[in-house]
Amino acid sequence: MPRGNPSPKLAITVDPDVHKRILAAAAEEGVSLSAWMTEAARDALKIRAGLDAVAEWEKEHGAFTHEELNEARRRVRAQFRAPRTIRRPA
Repeated sequence: MPRGNPSPKLAITVDPDVHKRILAAAAEEGVSLSAWMTEAARDALKIRAGLDAVAEWEKEHGAFTHEELNEARRRVRAQFRAPRTIRRPA
């Protein structure tokens, strides 16, 4: 019987080009495919949560101005320039 809380397994199908690219990305970052996909899923879920939060805020306070959106874009670009780390299994 497994100990602790084992991670569930997923069987997925991806486009062959995407498959090659994620294998290469995981190898480049020195992590397993599972670790790379888990981090990608976490990132996607953070983005969805952020978009939901923005929609909720705009519903209550009104749409962001062009200036506010430009400032947000500047901040996002700056974050993408910063080094990114992947959580590695212990």
